[in-house]
Amino acid sequence: MCIKTLVLATATALGLAACGDTVGEQAVFGGAAGGVGSAVLGGNAVAGAAVGAGANILYCDRYPSRC
Repeated sequence: MCIKTLVLATATALGLAACGDTVGEQAVFGGAAGGVGSAVLGGNAVAGAAVGAGANILYCDRYPSRC
């Protein structure tokens, strides 16, 4: 996966993901957004899902008041 696709998938995941109440929900929501975003951009959906899940978990941990 090229770096441009990875960056776009991460941005898409952060933009579309809802935080969720638990770490499991955060992983599922972020993974779904990342996978779909990556697939739409022509990237690897599995890698996008992994990046999206991680990004959403980190975002919710860093900014819990925004979730």
